Amino acid sequence: MTYQPKSDFMQVMMERGFIADCTDPEGLDSAARNGLTAYIGYDATASSLHVGHLVNVMMLRWLQRTGGRPITLMGGGTTKVGDPSFRADERPLLSSAQIESNIAGMKRVFAKYLDYDDGGGGALMVDNAEWLDGLNYLSFLRDIGRHFSVNRMLSFESVKSRLDREQSLSFLEFNYMILQAYDFLELHRRYGCVLQMGGSDQWGNIVNGIDLARRVDDAHVFGLTTPLLTTSDGRKMGKSQQGAVWLNADMLSPYEFWQYWRNTTDADVERFARLYTELPLDECRKLGALGGSEINAAKIVLANEVTTLCHGRDAAVQAEATAREVFEHGGSGDALPTLELSAGDVADGISIVQVLVRAGLAKSGKEARRLIAENGARLDDAPLTDPGLVLDAGAFAAPLKLSAGRKRHALVTLAAR
Repeated sequence: MTYQPKSDFMQVMMERGFIADCTDPEGLDSAARNGLTAYIGYDATASSLHVGHLVNVMMLRWLQRTGGRPITLMGGGTTKVGDPSFRADERPLLSSAQIESNIAGMKRVFAKYLDYDDGGGGALMVDNAEWLDGLNYLSFLRDIGRHFSVNRMLSFESVKSRLDREQSLSFLEFNYMILQAYDFLELHRRYGCVLQMGGSDQWGNIVNGIDLARRVDDAHVFGLTTPLLTTSDGRKMGKSQQGAVWLNADMLSPYEFWQYWRNTTDADVERFARLYTELPLDECRKLGALGGSEINAAKIVLANEVTTLCHGRDAAVQAEATAREVFEHGGSGDALPTLELSAGDVADGISIVQVLVRAGLAKSGKEARRLIAENGARLDDAPLTDPGLVLDAGAFAAPLKLSAGRKRHALVTLAAR
Protein backbone atom coordinates (compact mmCIF):
# COMPACT_ATOMS: atom_id res chain seq x y z
CA MET A 1 0.00 0.00 0.00
CA THR A 2 1.65 3.25 -1.19
CA TYR A 3 -0.89 5.72 0.20
CA GLN A 4 0.64 8.16 2.73
CA PRO A 5 -1.82 8.47 5.65
CA LYS A 6 -2.67 11.69 7.45
CA SER A 7 -4.48 10.21 10.46
CA ASP A 8 -2.54 8.93 13.47
CA PHE A 9 -4.42 5.62 13.40
CA MET A 10 -3.63 4.73 9.79
CA GLN A 11 -0.05 5.92 10.19
CA VAL A 12 0.45 3.55 13.12
CA MET A 13 -1.23 0.69 11.24
CA MET A 14 1.02 1.12 8.21
CA GLU A 15 4.30 1.88 9.96
CA ARG A 16 4.04 -1.00 12.40
CA GLY A 17 2.97 -3.59 9.80
CA PHE A 18 -0.65 -4.25 10.74
CA ILE A 19 -2.24 -3.93 7.31
CA ALA A 20 -2.67 -6.71 4.75
CA ASP A 21 -5.69 -5.31 2.87
CA CYS A 22 -7.99 -2.31 3.18
CA THR A 23 -11.15 -1.65 1.19
CA ASP A 24 -10.65 2.13 0.86
CA PRO A 25 -7.42 3.41 2.46
CA GLU A 26 -7.97 7.09 1.64
CA GLY A 27 -11.59 7.05 2.76
CA LEU A 28 -10.72 5.24 6.00
CA ASP A 29 -7.84 7.63 6.64
CA SER A 30 -10.17 10.60 6.22
CA ALA A 31 -12.73 9.07 8.62
CA ALA A 32 -10.00 8.26 11.17
CA ARG A 33 -8.86 11.88 11.32
CA ASN A 34 -12.06 12.72 13.19
CA GLY A 35 -12.02 9.58 15.35
CA LEU A 36 -13.93 6.50 14.33
CA THR A 37 -15.63 3.49 15.87
CA ALA A 38 -14.31 0.08 14.81
CA TYR A 39 -14.88 -3.49 15.89
CA ILE A 40 -13.35 -6.94 15.87
CA GLY A 41 -15.44 -10.03 16.56
CA TYR A 42 -14.39 -12.89 18.80
CA ASP A 43 -16.26 -16.18 18.97
CA ALA A 44 -16.28 -17.75 22.42
CA THR A 45 -14.66 -21.07 21.50
CA ALA A 46 -12.30 -21.09 24.53
CA SER A 47 -12.15 -19.44 27.94
CA SER A 48 -9.11 -17.35 26.99
CA LEU A 49 -7.69 -15.62 23.97
CA HIS A 50 -4.25 -16.78 22.81
CA VAL A 51 -1.24 -15.13 21.21
CA GLY A 52 -2.76 -15.60 17.77
CA HIS A 53 -5.41 -13.01 18.75
CA LEU A 54 -2.90 -10.51 20.07
CA VAL A 55 -2.31 -8.59 16.82
CA ASN A 56 -6.03 -7.77 16.65
CA VAL A 57 -6.14 -6.80 20.31
CA MET A 58 -3.20 -4.45 19.74
CA MET A 59 -5.02 -2.88 16.78
CA LEU A 60 -7.95 -2.07 19.05
CA ARG A 61 -5.55 -0.65 21.64
CA TRP A 62 -3.86 1.59 19.06
CA LEU A 63 -7.27 2.70 17.78
CA GLN A 64 -8.19 3.89 21.25
CA ARG A 65 -4.80 5.53 21.79
CA THR A 66 -5.21 7.51 18.57
CA GLY A 67 -8.67 8.84 19.41
CA GLY A 68 -10.98 6.11 18.12
CA ARG A 69 -13.54 3.98 19.91
CA PRO A 70 -13.00 0.20 19.85
CA ILE A 71 -15.77 -2.37 20.12
CA THR A 72 -15.00 -5.91 21.19
CA LEU A 73 -17.86 -7.94 19.78
CA MET A 74 -18.35 -11.16 21.71
CA GLY A 75 -19.87 -13.92 19.61
CA GLY A 76 -22.49 -15.22 22.01
CA GLY A 77 -24.72 -15.76 18.99
CA THR A 78 -22.29 -16.70 16.22
CA THR A 79 -20.45 -19.19 18.44
CA LYS A 80 -23.61 -21.29 18.28
CA VAL A 81 -22.95 -21.67 14.54
CA GLY A 82 -19.15 -21.69 14.26
CA ASP A 83 -16.93 -19.93 11.72
CA PRO A 84 -16.01 -22.38 8.93
CA SER A 85 -13.26 -20.16 7.52
CA PHE A 86 -10.30 -22.30 6.42
CA ARG A 87 -11.29 -25.19 8.69
CA ALA A 88 -11.22 -28.80 7.56
CA ASP A 89 -14.20 -29.79 9.71
CA GLU A 90 -17.12 -28.37 11.62
CA ARG A 91 -16.48 -26.81 15.03
CA PRO A 92 -18.00 -28.71 17.96
CA LEU A 93 -21.20 -27.02 19.12
CA LEU A 94 -21.06 -25.51 22.61
CA SER A 95 -23.86 -25.13 25.11
CA SER A 96 -25.10 -21.68 26.14
CA ALA A 97 -23.51 -22.18 29.57
CA GLN A 98 -20.13 -23.00 28.00
CA ILE A 99 -20.35 -19.95 25.76
CA GLU A 100 -21.17 -17.66 28.70
CA SER A 101 -18.29 -19.11 30.73
CA ASN A 102 -15.86 -18.63 27.83
CA ILE A 103 -16.95 -15.02 27.33
CA ALA A 104 -16.33 -14.29 31.03
CA GLY A 105 -12.78 -15.65 30.68
CA MET A 106 -12.08 -13.66 27.51
CA LYS A 107 -13.31 -10.41 29.09
CA ARG A 108 -10.45 -10.56 31.59
CA VAL A 109 -7.94 -10.24 28.74
CA PHE A 110 -9.57 -7.27 27.04
CA ALA A 111 -9.73 -5.31 30.30
CA LYS A 112 -5.92 -5.26 30.38
CA TYR A 113 -5.56 -3.70 26.93
CA LEU A 114 -8.58 -1.42 26.59
CA ASP A 115 -10.25 1.25 28.70
CA TYR A 116 -13.94 0.45 29.11
CA ASP A 117 -14.70 3.77 30.84
CA ASP A 118 -18.45 4.03 31.35
CA GLY A 119 -18.17 7.82 31.46
CA GLY A 120 -18.39 8.04 27.68
CA GLY A 121 -15.87 7.53 24.90
CA GLY A 122 -14.54 4.30 26.36
CA ALA A 123 -14.33 0.98 24.59
CA LEU A 124 -17.53 -1.02 24.25
CA MET A 125 -18.05 -4.71 24.81
CA VAL A 126 -21.10 -6.02 22.99
CA ASP A 127 -22.53 -9.53 22.59
CA ASN A 128 -24.12 -10.32 19.23
CA ALA A 129 -26.57 -12.63 21.00
CA GLU A 130 -28.45 -9.37 21.75
CA TRP A 131 -29.75 -9.27 18.18
CA LEU A 132 -29.07 -12.76 16.80
CA ASP A 133 -30.85 -14.81 19.47
CA GLY A 134 -34.16 -13.08 18.84
CA LEU A 135 -34.17 -13.14 15.04
CA ASN A 136 -37.27 -14.35 13.26
CA TYR A 137 -35.90 -16.75 10.66
CA LEU A 138 -38.38 -15.99 7.89
CA SER A 139 -38.12 -12.24 8.40
CA PHE A 140 -34.34 -12.47 8.43
CA LEU A 141 -34.30 -14.43 5.17
CA ARG A 142 -36.65 -11.92 3.55
CA ASP A 143 -34.93 -8.75 4.80
CA ILE A 144 -31.26 -9.82 4.87
CA GLY A 145 -30.82 -13.13 3.04
CA ARG A 146 -32.07 -11.74 -0.26
CA HIS A 147 -28.99 -9.51 -0.49
CA PHE A 148 -26.60 -12.48 -0.66
CA SER A 149 -25.68 -14.33 -3.85
CA VAL A 150 -24.95 -18.01 -3.27
CA ASN A 151 -22.72 -17.96 -6.35
CA ARG A 152 -20.61 -15.21 -4.77
CA MET A 153 -20.55 -16.90 -1.37
CA LEU A 154 -19.24 -20.09 -2.98
CA SER A 155 -16.44 -18.12 -4.63
CA PHE A 156 -14.87 -16.99 -1.33
CA GLU A 157 -11.62 -18.78 -0.67
CA SER A 158 -12.62 -19.81 2.85
CA VAL A 159 -15.57 -21.78 1.43
CA LYS A 160 -14.01 -22.76 -1.90
CA SER A 161 -10.98 -24.40 -0.27
CA ARG A 162 -13.27 -26.56 1.89
CA LEU A 163 -15.33 -27.69 -1.09
CA ASP A 164 -12.28 -28.24 -3.31
CA ARG A 165 -11.03 -30.75 -0.73
CA GLU A 166 -14.44 -32.41 -0.85
CA GLN A 167 -14.90 -31.76 2.86
CA SER A 168 -18.42 -31.30 4.17
CA LEU A 169 -19.70 -27.76 4.75
CA SER A 170 -22.95 -27.82 6.71
CA PHE A 171 -25.83 -25.44 5.98
CA LEU A 172 -25.40 -24.20 9.56
CA GLU A 173 -21.81 -23.13 8.85
CA PHE A 174 -22.76 -21.67 5.47
CA ASN A 175 -25.02 -19.22 7.31
CA TYR A 176 -22.09 -17.89 9.35
CA MET A 177 -20.98 -15.30 6.81
CA ILE A 178 -24.51 -13.88 6.62
CA LEU A 179 -24.67 -13.55 10.39
CA GLN A 180 -21.27 -11.84 10.55
CA ALA A 181 -22.31 -9.41 7.83
CA TYR A 182 -25.47 -8.67 9.81
CA ASP A 183 -23.32 -7.95 12.88
CA PHE A 184 -21.60 -5.11 11.00
CA LEU A 185 -24.96 -3.67 9.95
CA GLU A 186 -26.28 -3.78 13.52
CA LEU A 187 -23.13 -2.20 14.97
CA HIS A 188 -23.30 0.57 12.40
CA ARG A 189 -26.92 1.25 13.26
CA ARG A 190 -26.49 1.06 17.03
CA TYR A 191 -23.08 2.63 17.58
CA GLY A 192 -22.05 4.34 14.35
CA CYS A 193 -19.39 1.71 13.75
CA VAL A 194 -17.74 2.24 10.35
CA LEU A 195 -14.82 -0.23 10.38
CA GLN A 196 -14.49 -3.96 10.83
CA MET A 197 -10.98 -5.34 11.37
CA GLY A 198 -9.75 -8.92 11.45
CA GLY A 199 -7.23 -11.40 10.12
CA SER A 200 -6.86 -11.81 6.38
CA ASP A 201 -8.85 -15.06 6.56
CA GLN A 202 -11.87 -12.87 7.39
CA TRP A 203 -11.66 -10.78 4.21
CA GLY A 204 -14.65 -12.42 2.54
CA ASN A 205 -16.83 -12.06 5.64
CA ILE A 206 -15.82 -8.42 6.06
CA VAL A 207 -16.56 -7.57 2.42
CA ASN A 208 -19.98 -9.17 2.81
CA GLY A 209 -20.73 -6.87 5.74
CA ILE A 210 -19.61 -3.79 3.83
CA ASP A 211 -21.80 -4.76 0.88
CA LEU A 212 -24.81 -5.45 3.12
CA ALA A 213 -24.51 -2.06 4.87
CA ARG A 214 -24.40 -0.36 1.48
CA ARG A 215 -27.38 -2.26 0.08
CA VAL A 216 -29.64 -1.97 3.13
CA ASP A 217 -28.72 1.42 4.66
CA ASP A 218 -26.71 3.06 1.86
CA ALA A 219 -23.85 3.28 4.38
CA HIS A 220 -20.19 3.73 3.47
CA VAL A 221 -18.18 1.54 5.81
CA PHE A 222 -14.70 0.04 5.66
CA GLY A 223 -12.73 -3.16 6.14
CA LEU A 224 -9.12 -3.68 7.19
CA THR A 225 -7.29 -6.97 7.60
CA THR A 226 -3.96 -8.01 9.09
CA PRO A 227 -1.50 -10.50 7.63
CA LEU A 228 -1.80 -14.06 8.86
CA LEU A 229 1.30 -14.18 10.99
CA THR A 230 3.81 -16.97 11.27
CA THR A 231 7.23 -16.95 12.84
CA SER A 232 10.26 -16.70 10.54
CA ASP A 233 10.69 -20.47 10.77
CA GLY A 234 7.11 -21.08 9.58
CA ARG A 235 5.33 -21.82 12.86
CA LYS A 236 1.84 -20.42 13.43
CA MET A 237 1.67 -17.62 15.97
CA GLY A 238 0.01 -18.64 19.20
CA LYS A 239 1.33 -22.18 19.21
CA SER A 240 4.25 -23.66 21.12
CA GLN A 241 5.53 -27.17 21.67
CA GLN A 242 3.21 -27.41 24.65
CA GLY A 243 0.11 -26.12 22.81
CA ALA A 244 -1.66 -22.76 22.69
CA VAL A 245 0.01 -19.73 24.27
CA TRP A 246 -2.93 -18.46 26.31
CA LEU A 247 -3.28 -14.88 27.55
CA ASN A 248 -5.04 -15.74 30.83
CA ALA A 249 -2.69 -16.46 33.73
CA ASP A 250 -4.81 -19.36 34.99
CA MET A 251 -4.26 -21.19 31.68
CA LEU A 252 -0.60 -20.27 31.13
CA SER A 253 1.64 -18.82 33.82
CA PRO A 254 3.17 -15.35 33.25
CA TYR A 255 6.59 -17.03 33.41
CA GLU A 256 5.75 -19.40 30.53
CA PHE A 257 4.24 -16.51 28.59
CA TRP A 258 7.42 -14.49 29.14
CA GLN A 259 9.54 -17.44 28.01
CA TYR A 260 7.57 -17.73 24.77
CA TRP A 261 8.67 -14.23 23.81
CA ARG A 262 12.18 -14.66 25.20
CA ASN A 263 12.58 -17.62 22.82
CA THR A 264 11.70 -15.53 19.74
CA THR A 265 13.98 -16.26 16.79
CA ASP A 266 16.50 -13.53 15.97
CA ALA A 267 14.82 -12.67 12.67
CA ASP A 268 11.47 -11.92 14.36
CA VAL A 269 12.60 -9.50 17.08
CA GLU A 270 12.00 -6.22 15.23
CA ARG A 271 8.73 -7.34 13.63
CA PHE A 272 7.33 -8.60 16.92
CA ALA A 273 8.42 -5.43 18.74
CA ARG A 274 6.50 -3.36 16.17
CA LEU A 275 3.34 -5.46 16.44
CA TYR A 276 3.17 -6.53 20.07
CA THR A 277 4.70 -3.62 22.00
CA GLU A 278 4.35 0.14 22.16
CA LEU A 279 8.08 0.79 21.90
CA PRO A 280 8.98 3.65 19.53
CA LEU A 281 9.79 2.47 16.01
CA ASP A 282 13.41 3.65 16.28
CA GLU A 283 13.88 1.44 19.33
CA CYS A 284 12.24 -1.51 17.54
CA ARG A 285 14.71 -1.09 14.68
CA LYS A 286 17.66 -0.90 17.08
CA LEU A 287 16.57 -4.08 18.86
CA GLY A 288 16.23 -5.95 15.57
CA ALA A 289 19.64 -4.79 14.36
CA LEU A 290 21.51 -6.26 17.31
CA GLY A 291 23.57 -9.36 16.65
CA GLY A 292 25.53 -12.00 18.49
CA SER A 293 24.88 -12.23 22.21
CA GLU A 294 23.30 -8.74 22.21
CA ILE A 295 20.20 -10.05 20.48
CA ASN A 296 19.41 -11.99 23.66
CA ALA A 297 19.15 -8.70 25.55
CA ALA A 298 16.74 -7.50 22.85
CA LYS A 299 14.60 -10.59 23.35
CA ILE A 300 14.42 -9.88 27.09
CA VAL A 301 13.22 -6.34 26.33
CA LEU A 302 10.59 -7.80 23.97
CA ALA A 303 9.46 -10.38 26.55
CA ASN A 304 9.25 -7.74 29.29
CA GLU A 305 7.23 -5.31 27.18
CA VAL A 306 4.71 -7.89 25.93
CA THR A 307 4.33 -9.49 29.37
CA THR A 308 3.82 -6.08 31.01
CA LEU A 309 0.90 -5.33 28.70
CA CYS A 310 -0.69 -8.73 29.31
CA HIS A 311 0.10 -9.47 32.95
CA GLY A 312 1.51 -6.25 34.45
CA ARG A 313 4.99 -4.92 35.15
CA ASP A 314 5.43 -6.91 38.37
CA ALA A 315 4.80 -10.19 36.54
CA ALA A 316 7.34 -9.28 33.86
CA VAL A 317 9.97 -8.38 36.46
CA GLN A 318 9.31 -11.62 38.37
CA ALA A 319 9.51 -13.69 35.19
CA GLU A 320 12.85 -12.19 34.19
CA ALA A 321 14.20 -12.70 37.72
CA THR A 322 13.04 -16.33 37.69
CA ALA A 323 14.69 -16.91 34.33
CA ARG A 324 17.98 -15.48 35.56
CA GLU A 325 17.84 -17.60 38.71
CA VAL A 326 17.08 -20.76 36.74
CA PHE A 327 19.49 -20.28 33.84
CA GLU A 328 22.35 -18.31 35.33
CA HIS A 329 22.44 -19.49 38.92
CA GLY A 330 20.87 -22.95 38.78
CA GLY A 331 18.09 -22.05 41.17
CA SER A 332 14.58 -23.43 41.24
CA GLY A 333 12.69 -20.18 40.68
CA ASP A 334 9.54 -19.68 42.75
CA ALA A 335 7.58 -18.41 39.73
CA LEU A 336 8.08 -21.57 37.68
CA PRO A 337 4.95 -23.53 36.69
CA THR A 338 4.11 -25.78 39.62
CA LEU A 339 2.50 -29.22 39.78
CA GLU A 340 1.03 -30.00 43.18
CA LEU A 341 0.60 -33.69 43.92
CA SER A 342 -1.71 -35.04 46.59
CA ALA A 343 -0.80 -37.62 49.22
CA GLY A 344 -2.97 -40.09 47.31
CA ASP A 345 -0.96 -39.49 44.12
CA VAL A 346 2.24 -40.69 45.80
CA ALA A 347 0.83 -43.22 48.28
CA ASP A 348 2.09 -46.13 46.19
CA GLY A 349 4.84 -44.13 44.52
CA ILE A 350 4.56 -42.19 41.26
CA SER A 351 6.69 -42.76 38.19
CA ILE A 352 8.94 -40.01 36.90
CA VAL A 353 7.40 -40.53 33.47
CA GLN A 354 3.96 -39.73 34.86
CA VAL A 355 5.30 -36.67 36.68
CA LEU A 356 6.87 -35.31 33.48
CA VAL A 357 3.56 -35.67 31.68
CA ARG A 358 1.47 -34.14 34.46
CA ALA A 359 3.92 -31.23 34.78
CA GLY A 360 3.39 -30.44 31.10
CA LEU A 361 6.97 -31.20 30.10
CA ALA A 362 5.91 -34.11 27.88
CA LYS A 363 2.66 -34.78 26.04
CA SER A 364 2.67 -38.54 26.64
CA GLY A 365 4.49 -41.30 28.46
CA LYS A 366 6.17 -42.27 25.21
CA GLU A 367 7.48 -38.73 24.74
CA ALA A 368 8.67 -38.60 28.37
CA ARG A 369 10.60 -41.85 28.01
CA ARG A 370 12.17 -40.63 24.78
CA LEU A 371 13.15 -37.38 26.50
CA ILE A 372 14.93 -39.36 29.21
CA ALA A 373 16.60 -41.71 26.71
CA GLU A 374 17.95 -38.74 24.75
CA ASN A 375 19.37 -37.13 27.92
CA GLY A 376 16.93 -34.23 27.67
CA ALA A 377 15.37 -34.56 31.13
CA ARG A 378 16.85 -33.39 34.41
CA LEU A 379 15.79 -33.71 38.04
CA ASP A 380 17.08 -30.95 40.32
CA ASP A 381 19.55 -30.09 37.52
CA ALA A 382 20.98 -33.64 37.49
CA PRO A 383 20.51 -35.80 34.37
CA LEU A 384 17.56 -38.19 34.50
CA THR A 385 18.69 -41.55 33.14
CA ASP A 386 16.18 -44.08 34.52
CA PRO A 387 12.69 -44.00 32.96
CA GLY A 388 11.58 -46.54 35.56
CA LEU A 389 12.31 -44.23 38.50
CA VAL A 390 9.48 -44.18 41.05
CA LEU A 391 9.20 -41.35 43.59
CA ASP A 392 7.62 -41.81 47.02
CA ALA A 393 6.39 -39.15 49.47
CA GLY A 394 9.88 -38.77 50.96
CA ALA A 395 11.21 -37.52 47.64
CA PHE A 396 9.07 -34.41 48.00
CA ALA A 397 10.44 -33.18 51.32
CA ALA A 398 11.46 -30.14 49.29
CA PRO A 399 10.03 -29.03 45.92
CA LEU A 400 11.55 -30.91 42.99
CA LYS A 401 12.69 -29.06 39.89
CA LEU A 402 12.09 -30.90 36.61
CA SER A 403 13.57 -29.77 33.31
CA ALA A 404 13.02 -30.72 29.69
CA GLY A 405 15.87 -29.37 27.64
CA ARG A 406 17.47 -26.07 28.59
CA LYS A 407 14.39 -23.84 28.48
CA ARG A 408 11.42 -25.72 29.94
CA HIS A 409 11.15 -26.19 33.69
CA ALA A 410 8.56 -26.93 36.36
CA LEU A 411 8.40 -27.40 40.12
CA VAL A 412 6.69 -30.42 41.67
CA THR A 413 5.44 -30.18 45.26
CA LEU A 414 3.45 -32.33 47.67
CA ALA A 415 0.28 -30.73 49.05
CA ALA A 416 0.21 -30.12 52.79
CA ARG A 417 -2.03 -32.58 54.59
